[in-house]
Amino acid sequence: MAYYFDEPSRTFSEYLLVPGYSSKDCRPENVRLTTPIVKCSKGEVSKILLNIPLVSAVMQAVSDDKMAIALAKEGGISFIYASQSIESQAAMIRRVKSHKAGFVKSDSNIRPDQTLADIVALKEKSGHSTVAVTEDGTEDGRIVGLVTSRSYRVSRMSPDTNVSEFMTPFSELIYAEDGISLSEANDMLWDHKLNALPVIDKNRRLTHFVFRKDYDSHKANPNEFLDEDKRYMVGAGVNTRDYKERIPALVDAGADVLCIDSSEGYTEWQRDTIHFVRKKYGNDVKIGAGNVVERDGFNFLADAGADFVKVGIGGGSICITREQKGIGRGQASAVIDVAAARNKYFAETGVYVPICSDGGIVYDYHMTLALAMGADFLMLGRYFSRFDESPTNKLNINGSYVKEYWGEGSNRARNWQRYDLGGESGMSFEEGVDSYVPYAGSLKDNVSLSLSKMKSTMCNCGVTDIPSLQRDTKLTLVSATSITEGGAHDVILKEQTANIR
Repeated sequence: MAYYFDEPSRTFSEYLLVPGYSSKDCRPENVRLTTPIVKCSKGEVSKILLNIPLVSAVMQAVSDDKMAIALAKEGGISFIYASQSIESQAAMIRRVKSHKAGFVKSDSNIRPDQTLADIVALKEKSGHSTVAVTEDGTEDGRIVGLVTSRSYRVSRMSPDTNVSEFMTPFSELIYAEDGISLSEANDMLWDHKLNALPVIDKNRRLTHFVFRKDYDSHKANPNEFLDEDKRYMVGAGVNTRDYKERIPALVDAGADVLCIDSSEGYTEWQRDTIHFVRKKYGNDVKIGAGNVVERDGFNFLADAGADFVKVGIGGGSICITREQKGIGRGQASAVIDVAAARNKYFAETGVYVPICSDGGIVYDYHMTLALAMGADFLMLGRYFSRFDESPTNKLNINGSYVKEYWGEGSNRARNWQRYDLGGESGMSFEEGVDSYVPYAGSLKDNVSLSLSKMKSTMCNCGVTDIPSLQRDTKLTLVSATSITEGGAHDVILKEQTANIR
């Protein structure tokens, strides 16, 4: 006879945190959000500790190199999506690892034979007023000049004017040579009253810019997630099909941690992938696995050697796996069950395997609930897809700005490897949708707000770190009536009075 779980499958919205005693030390500025991302033995510290418990999902519409850099600045990590060529994914990893804090690769470049009209169009596209003039118009071409907003006046010049006629030529540029430190570059900016300092190599090729405005920005990111060489940390997704070719390429590119990207992780294919990593690299290469929704799946992957286990099936906003196949579990129930298995595994083996809650986050307070239920960190897709830094288009639909967002199981992504069951390649049916999400602005502003809410909630619960949140917090189930009570009710909201006649 089939096994039946006693409890219903529950979501985060069915729970509330119960406030606890708060001492005078329970202030947001005292809350520490560091959390392990890879396993460790009892008495040891995890080899990789996130500064904030947020990671971006292994999705085309979410995690590219631009997102990875932006999130690492805030203390989290991105997993670069695997549904692309090995060469393309490795190139993204390299761009993150070569991005030096304060040193910016030029993404606004032009040839000297192009025109003022091209400059104006480029500025509209990129939003940047500093444009490097290189012989071939590429970001690492041989530099011949520089154009800034002070180089031209659109109202007094012909659009056909060649860039070479109004650019600042190389002979008049103040520049730095490759190898200069950030401190030395900033000194040059201030000493020469510059807004931008080109950095060039011995062949006069542009390598980076250092901008005056980035000085304050760099100081404003105390949680930057860096490796021992002060490079941004970055993760990468892999699949169970081409892992023997993909994983070595990603490791060579500098990926700090890998994650098997699959809709269901309780499989022999995942075990084979983990065993390949262990045989080839030992414990030097870190790899997470998943997804699972109950203790048997967790124990299987932990025994296989996974460095972390991802929890959640069918709870993503663009996922229709439950509709299509009738499998999955409410995210709250899944996290609670797997966290209990994680704790039992730790007690029996002395090995702590972190778990990642993937999916089901609708509101910011769900983040804190997931952590309180036992998740060590959270993987978010829809949340990050709304920001400037996501790789999708920003559109105006019916007067509102949105960003495109699609699932890896959609026909648009066609990431059949994520749903691979060992048969012939290709997708038989969709397990994700193609959609829009409301545009939300910059990652930094939104993450800061979300973390502020998280810290405030933790203080209300009387805790100042994630382990204490998991150990000491009280949670309660809520009824449908109490959910209604929890929002504004029995009042007329002021923004609604305009519709009252």
